[in-house]
Amino acid sequence: MKRLIPLLLFSVGLVFAAQVMADSPMIYEKDVKGEMDATYKEVFNALENNGYYVIFEPNIGRNLASFKQRWGKDYNKNQLESIRSMVFCNAWYANQMSNADPQMLALCPLHISLVYKNGITRILFVRPSLVATGSPAEKIALELEQDVIRTIESGLH
Repeated sequence: MKRLIPLLLFSVGLVFAAQVMADSPMIYEKDVKGEMDATYKEVFNALENNGYYVIFEPNIGRNLASFKQRWGKDYNKNQLESIRSMVFCNAWYANQMSNADPQMLALCPLHISLVYKNGITRILFVRPSLVATGSPAEKIALELEQDVIRTIESGLH
């Protein structure tokens, strides 16, 4: 019995870890087969052509690579080939959020992260509606979220 308890605890821990590692409902995820540059350009153009202004385009992977020697074996354990992001805003939605709940301006600007590995680009976007749960801006945040996701998906070929 004493040997069974640690095994049982280990098994429960594995189940919990597997659930945590599963897709998060807080994050929209979209996998696109194809190179990062092509997918990035499609998403960028979709945002720009649908009322969103891309303010900043950090190349996170390049920034992290500058720490490769310092971090040694802790560098890029998942062997991601590229990490990029787009920081963007829509003035109308920013105004609506500020009218409904100025605290929700913490969502402005928004960002999308793109991660590339093994021929797949994964697009990641934190869902504004879940951040705004319980806020007077919840409805506008859901509308914004749906519009951003529609915009992303409409731009992918």
